[in-house]
Amino acid sequence: MQNLTPPPSARTQVRRLPARGAYDRETVHAILDAAYLCHVGFTGPDGCPVVIPTAYGRKEEMLYLHGSAASHMLRTLAGEPIEACVTVTLLDGLVLARSMFHHSMNYRSVMIFGRARELATEGEKMEALEIISEQILKGRWQAARLPTAQELKATKVLALPLTEASAKIRTGPPKDEAEDYALPIWAGVVPVTATYGAAIADPVLPAAIAMPDHVKKLTGRGAR
Repeated sequence: MQNLTPPPSARTQVRRLPARGAYDRETVHAILDAAYLCHVGFTGPDGCPVVIPTAYGRKEEMLYLHGSAASHMLRTLAGEPIEACVTVTLLDGLVLARSMFHHSMNYRSVMIFGRARELATEGEKMEALEIISEQILKGRWQAARLPTAQELKATKVLALPLTEASAKIRTGPPKDEAEDYALPIWAGVVPVTATYGAAIADPVLPAAIAMPDHVKKLTGRGAR
């Protein structure tokens, strides 16, 4: 794979197996839009490195994170903005080679560096929360009760620009040493997919309330 788009910064450049790197917006956006769970890495006030999984949403060149106003991660990132590193990984397959050394995984991943900005107004926060909600389950924002002013006050929302973002992707079969292809050892790829199971209604839900279409559509469907 030839990288026609240059890396946005030195720290986003893929150095280990650089042919797997991709820096164009279309590739980065497609990977981010196929998921809704990321890991946020940062250095806490005590100097200890921390990595926390959390939901996110993307719109154009911005990634949105949210949580409790008391969240240590969000308060730290918004306090005096500090550098964060956000990663998203989609596992597509186990690559089983003839030698243990060449075993690998097929994957699509994105790494983002930057400083997040806290959203201050109710309008900004509501828009970002809708983006996150719709990324997780399209149609849910219109179906559920929206946040009250008090709930918005208890929620902190951050916006992280995608200025420094890069993708790294592996696809295809195992790549063994030339002399190992003659070995009588099975090799290949085992695809890995995530699927949604049948929805389970809340035990106290009145029987007359039907499952909405946006939930029905998930049953048996592969996760994005």
